[in-house]
Amino acid sequence: MSELIDLFLTFAKIGLFTFGGGYAMISLIENDCVEKKKWITHDEMMDVTVIAESTPGPIAINCATYVGYKKGRLPGAIIATLGVVLPSFIIIFLISKVFDRFLEITWVANAFRGIKIAVGILIVDAAVKMLIKMKKKPMPMIMVVCSAVAMILISIFSVNISSMVLMIASAFIGIVVFIIGSHANKGEKRG
Repeated sequence: MSELIDLFLTFAKIGLFTFGGGYAMISLIENDCVEKKKWITHDEMMDVTVIAESTPGPIAINCATYVGYKKGRLPGAIIATLGVVLPSFIIIFLISKVFDRFLEITWVANAFRGIKIAVGILIVDAAVKMLIKMKKKPMPMIMVVCSAVAMILISIFSVNISSMVLMIASAFIGIVVFIIGSHANKGEKRG
């Protein structure tokens, strides 16, 4: 029972103090679940982030569900998911009641501008940590550089591309690279 309470409180803290959605939460999830509590490894965190990104639903909820399941099976998954969702739900519900008047307060509007910057920093922090831990093989490095260049060019030229198109294109490129690599390996084994 204490494990379930710990799961709930850990993810409730992450859900309560993280603005900017799932990408901003990745760094905090990694800090709490990998470094402090050692519930999962760095490799598992990278894997769950990739899987959570490619499955339906918000990335932070998917990560919380995975960690919860790993620690406490189905009850753990439910508790961790509730922990990460409830604080945001309650806050958004309360803010929605007075949203228009809420944004008219100068210090609140300024706080939201500052939060945008902090969210960007959290996302960059998560990306840098993943890059550092990524296996330094040529193809993944090429993919990272190409993806970064593509994102920068899309932002600079304000091209409106759906994230689904980018994910499908990346999946297609990954499949092609895999097929080429497996044919090359078969050719080496024969020779």
